[in-house]
Amino acid sequence: MAWFCSGRTNSQLIENLWRRGLITDARAKEAFLKVDRANYSPASPYEDSPQPIGHQATISAPHMHAMAIENVMPYLLPSETNPAPRVLDVGSGSGYLTHLFAELVGERGLVVGLEHIPALQNLGESNMRKSVEGSRLLDSGKVKFRLGDGRLGWEEPPRRGEEKLGTAWDVIHVGASAKELHPSLTEQLKAPGCMFIPIDDDERGISQSIWRISKDKDGRVVKKNLCGVRYVKLTDPPA
Repeated sequence: MAWFCSGRTNSQLIENLWRRGLITDARAKEAFLKVDRANYSPASPYEDSPQPIGHQATISAPHMHAMAIENVMPYLLPSETNPAPRVLDVGSGSGYLTHLFAELVGERGLVVGLEHIPALQNLGESNMRKSVEGSRLLDSGKVKFRLGDGRLGWEEPPRRGEEKLGTAWDVIHVGASAKELHPSLTEQLKAPGCMFIPIDDDERGISQSIWRISKDKDGRVVKKNLCGVRYVKLTDPPA
């Protein structure tokens, strides 16, 4: 049913996702309404399907973004015990989901979009700067786009005054299919923390599944297969 959520405007698309139960948290809905997908998808931004953004990359379908947000939502929101959630968006691509995360982590939160292709790193930031709110988030230092191998994760130093919070990530989102659950990503996940990652089902990678990887406060890891999917590959940068 997810692909029936297309709309003619951003608000219509989000309302369709809401009515079909793909977005269930009102705070998530508010964030989706604030971030206009047209700033991130060059063609058919309100169609509920993946769209090409260049460099053999795509922006995922809206229903997949909704699924990602819903699955990590408890770890995204600031709280008394965790006032500054940290999010790593591996394969940030268009920057759309990176911006959505930034709308949810609170004023002290940090979101890092990680790309292995310089042009895509630049694309994410330039897309965010199409809106006043996106520019504000970038200028505040709350959102950063970095260049690196997503399979190795990323260590971003804490901001001044927040050194005690460490460098682990409350949420790791991976926007391309990995050949395996890379150990570096699991190690960099905070306890407690949550990862949303597509992984190849076999060596050929013909089929893939979305996994939710949860780490409890004692560091125990629980893996849950959510559904089958089709994502672009998490790969080396082109030579």
